[in-house]
Amino acid sequence: MTKAIFLDRDGVVNVEKNYLYKIEEFEFIDGIFESLKKIQSLGYKIFIITNQSGISRGYYSVDDFEKLTSWMLEEFRNNEIVISQVEFCPHGPNDNCLCRKPKSGMIDKILKNYDIDLKNSWLVGDKSSDIECAQHAGISNTIQVKSGHKFKNDDSKADYICESIKDIDKIIQT
Repeated sequence: MTKAIFLDRDGVVNVEKNYLYKIEEFEFIDGIFESLKKIQSLGYKIFIITNQSGISRGYYSVDDFEKLTSWMLEEFRNNEIVISQVEFCPHGPNDNCLCRKPKSGMIDKILKNYDIDLKNSWLVGDKSSDIECAQHAGISNTIQVKSGHKFKNDDSKADYICESIKDIDKIIQT
């Protein structure tokens, strides 16, 4: 079984910008490459799971999302980081789908392709819906970062809170 780290995209991987789909507006969170290299060296597979309701709202298309994702994955490869799979939910909050976080459908899809040890895996998100998704999926370890949506520490249900993804390697050490 493989241990994994599941990352939300907006606010965790990149700077939060509403309905981001343009490469020229995409900005990686400072320190992400160094941090993920350390995590990867510990034997973690890296996955990205992201709600993309801008698709259902008509702000951008699946093709727009896939172009940005291809570019992002290439940037990770250029920095010697392997993202094993990206899953996205194109639905809106009222569509009652199984994939939109806090539901665990995106993680369930990944589990069809990989034998993952959820008890020794992590999810990093910036919203309570990310943390709830981890809990629904059976992921034991959670980190909520402050680099995306604002929240009060007391309101977080995450196991750990840190400023951004650049700090997760101080928490995940084995």
